[in-house]
Amino acid sequence: MNHKLEKKEQYVFIDLEEAAFANTVPAAFEETAKSLMREGYHNLIVNMQQTKSIDAAGTVILKKINWLCSNDLGLLVIVTRDDDFIDTLEALRIPDINILPTKEEAIDAVFMHDLENEFGAGDDDYDDEDYEGVSESKEP
Repeated sequence: MNHKLEKKEQYVFIDLEEAAFANTVPAAFEETAKSLMREGYHNLIVNMQQTKSIDAAGTVILKKINWLCSNDLGLLVIVTRDDDFIDTLEALRIPDINILPTKEEAIDAVFMHDLENEFGAGDDDYDDEDYEGVSESKEP
């Protein structure tokens, strides 16, 4: 698999230099993605501007890596402007897949996703003392 990695604090940008996400490319991509996740990266941005097609194995791997990212509160973002390839990806019905036209928009999506996770997992500002003297009602 021909690619370049750009590691940042919150994400890894994978510049995939393949015309097809097929044959041996998906397996190599899976190995790379899993290795990055073991290093603690859960937000992956994959530049697929040059990619024009995907095979069945590629579909399975994208679904798997998307699930692994989501499972670790991360995000998989595919970057492409090719309308035909976007249609192909959308037809795969990968839950919550993110397809954006530019690297900058993908980076923004990662930062927004991380902020949402931060706020969602934050302290609700209520302590046990706030509930002293409050009893549960038996009435519906």
